Amino acid sequence: MIARGATRPDESRGRLHAEPNHTARGPRDDFQRDRDRIIHSISFRRLRHKTQVFMAPDGDHFRVRLTHSLEVAQIGRTIARALGVNEDLTEALCLAHDIGHPPFGHAGEAALTAALSGQGGFDHNGHTLRALMVIERPYPRWPGLNLCWETLEGLAKHNGPVAAPQWALAEADRAVPLDLDQWPSLEAQIAALADDIAYDNHDIDDGLRAGLLTLDQVLSVPLVRDTWDDIRPRFADLAPDRLVGELIRTQIGVMVGDLIATSRANIAAAGVEGPADVRAAGRALIGWSPAMQEAERTLKRFMYAGLYRHPHQLAAADIAHGIVTSLFQAYADNPAQLPDDWRARLPVDEPWRSRHIADFIAGMTDRYAIGRYRALIGPIDLPDGF
Repeated sequence: MIARGATRPDESRGRLHAEPNHTARGPRDDFQRDRDRIIHSISFRRLRHKTQVFMAPDGDHFRVRLTHSLEVAQIGRTIARALGVNEDLTEALCLAHDIGHPPFGHAGEAALTAALSGQGGFDHNGHTLRALMVIERPYPRWPGLNLCWETLEGLAKHNGPVAAPQWALAEADRAVPLDLDQWPSLEAQIAALADDIAYDNHDIDDGLRAGLLTLDQVLSVPLVRDTWDDIRPRFADLAPDRLVGELIRTQIGVMVGDLIATSRANIAAAGVEGPADVRAAGRALIGWSPAMQEAERTLKRFMYAGLYRHPHQLAAADIAHGIVTSLFQAYADNPAQLPDDWRARLPVDEPWRSRHIADFIAGMTDRYAIGRYRALIGPIDLPDGF
């Protein structure tokens, strides 16, 4: 059943560049095509070697940006189907939401922000739009993937309206006005919270696997303890460490169930008749109950204190920051070190010259950045597990 607030591909505002109807490429609607363009993009493939929590992880079982994005898409589609909104658009937004992250995640972003401090800074969300609208070049007559308005809008403001867009997002908005002052579609709102559900839970799994968190520490969080108290009696004969997977799965289910029930009630209370009503609602309609929202915030605070700001993580972030900072300076001092195609397109004037160099670095994977550092600057000692 299609919900009244669902975004329909046959009502799309279209693409920046008109395209002929290539029926030979399969019977897909516009949002299916957008999802497929994202999956087939170079930017998406690079996510397999970009940091999620652990930088350039040695362990094959840790999540990276690619596997995280796939997990977000799975959760997002489940929610979208339950609420009767467009699954393909939701999936496209989930798959693409992290494409703008530079190597080494937030450490790399902080380094590029500092490097571009006089040239407008760097923002990974704005860079997602830049990568998909400008940098990707699979089509002969225009830059970018030429995605639908609804896909671009959802990526631009999946966390809500944007009052003061950073330069990259402002450029995208000038090319394709994205109504940045309004709330985005239900599908975009789902993608944002599917992201939270995925990393809230899967980062626990990775933190335990890495030995940076203990089960006792995790169980000090009320939401986790409640889930544990629910599952433990059913597996009383098993060792606690055998139940981590069950804990994560069950907690995801609890959060998804609360989100679906609360969102369904919000949509009904808002009297939504179509996508325009979603954008004009003045608030997010996809969300948790107040109790779950506070429980999720408490979990996030724990994860920041116990995992994201763990001394091991902070030490790795310092090294990563130094790698990206040094690479930017090396290319700025000697642009001849850029690959031929990037050097040929290097602008002469600022701020575009520096932004072009940052575009190149932002597209790097962790391991490519480390390799370029060693080739251009010199040896670097990396901690175990980096």
